[in-house]
Amino acid sequence: MDPLWISTAFLLGFAVRQVGLPPLVGFLLAGFALNALGAEGGAFLQEVSDLGVTLLLFTIGLKFKVKSLLQPEIWAGTTLHMTITAALFGGALLTLSASGIALFAPLVDFKLALLVAFALSFSSTVFAVKVLEDKAEMASFHGRVAIGILIMQDILAVIFLTASTGKLPSPWALALLPLFFILRPVMMRLMEKSGHGELMILFGLFLALVVGASGFELVGLKRDLGALIIGIMIANHPKAGELANHLMGFKDMFLVGFFLSIGLSAEPTWEALAVGALLAGVMPVKVVLFFLLLTRFKLRARTATLAAFSLANYSEFGLIVAALAAGNGWIDSAWLVTLAIALALTFLLAAPLNTYAQKIYNRSADRLKRFETRRRHPEDTPIDPGDAEIVVFGMGRIGTSAYDTMVAHYGDVVIGIDFCREVVERQKATARRVTLGDPTDPDFWERARPANTDRKGRIKMAVLAMPKHAANLAAAKFMRQMGFENVIVTTAHYPDEIPELREAGADAAFDFRTEAGIGLAEEAHLMLEEHLLRQQRTD
Repeated sequence: MDPLWISTAFLLGFAVRQVGLPPLVGFLLAGFALNALGAEGGAFLQEVSDLGVTLLLFTIGLKFKVKSLLQPEIWAGTTLHMTITAALFGGALLTLSASGIALFAPLVDFKLALLVAFALSFSSTVFAVKVLEDKAEMASFHGRVAIGILIMQDILAVIFLTASTGKLPSPWALALLPLFFILRPVMMRLMEKSGHGELMILFGLFLALVVGASGFELVGLKRDLGALIIGIMIANHPKAGELANHLMGFKDMFLVGFFLSIGLSAEPTWEALAVGALLAGVMPVKVVLFFLLLTRFKLRARTATLAAFSLANYSEFGLIVAALAAGNGWIDSAWLVTLAIALALTFLLAAPLNTYAQKIYNRSADRLKRFETRRRHPEDTPIDPGDAEIVVFGMGRIGTSAYDTMVAHYGDVVIGIDFCREVVERQKATARRVTLGDPTDPDFWERARPANTDRKGRIKMAVLAMPKHAANLAAAKFMRQMGFENVIVTTAHYPDEIPELREAGADAAFDFRTEAGIGLAEEAHLMLEEHLLRQQRTD
């Protein structure tokens, strides 16, 4: 990779991170900056970009459950949103075709206007997943709803692209999925035998790039869809989460290429910039429509808001649809540049929107709750902590150990909370008191603060043991903002995170790697003392 690409991406990514924005914003700006300097992406950068997207969809599949797609808020919400968005945007583009702007003139044909509108109806899978991962919200209910909608959009996009090319997939495509299901036990067995190191990583790359991507490409289907489906097929394996974590670094590195390529693909004219800005300016329409639809499917206002913000921007699939239309001569090739600009601008707008999503919701909660239905979605019912005095957020290995220790010391006043349903179900099977929840959910803290009591409420201690530093940091800040005045203890992944957590409101932060080493040393010391004592007695 060109040293100039790496340097520019790092410097701008680092710069935007210092002001509290996701580094991907800097990567996008780096693409535009490189474009202005006369740099070109070329085939190599495109390959890096494609590899990043393929690995992204594979890791999504590893964490996704097929039954989620059968939920009405997913399949019906996706279909309704895309239909309404395409109709609204298509009508607006048809109206603008009479404005005298050269770019809009060909859209006097409603079919062409509808095609461009259809390209604008998609939301970016890459962006949404990156934002949700950075905030550790992939397993949250709003995160799962957003991911489900994105996968449905991807499936509809693949169907459209296949139909539009006029080329049917190879007849062998019909045999591919049954073949995958036949080979699934073999894949699961090999996964089990691949260990926990580099061999597991290599096996994951083999599944994603060779079996999934190349397999689908050979039969005339989209590579990315193949990686997604292979990931879904092995998602139930106990080591699927571990594999996803191993591949995270590879995926993130290659996705830098994707964001650079967006900026490098655009050679803007003033007209393209103006139209791109206009299209980016109607992004709130998508957000409002998602919010209204999701609340109709019995989701809480908070869940609908956070999911809608994740789905706000335009999608890289829109560029693919536009490229296909331009290649067939249906629309002017200038629309590719225009949509690339609109896509990049919505990325820049949606990044801070998602960063401050919870704060935005908190300020508007009373107004937004008016749109809620009386009945609640079964997975979106606010929890009641009951008589709990100690709450452990994040019931992974560290959280579980903390929970068990607290129960041993304080008895049945401890409750564990995790926003992953599978984790909650596994914990309940072991007779632990665990429920679904989110430490940044204001409804939880309202329930934790009973009427006619002081603001301290009944929760005396909160232990933040979530796997992402960003999640623990956000939770500590939010709890203090909500008026929680009692003890907050949290984990840290690295020593330099501890001051940041303390500043956010944590009373104590522990580097679990260091603490694990101290615990190991203490245990080893005790065992050595016992061993020496037994020897003395023997002698």
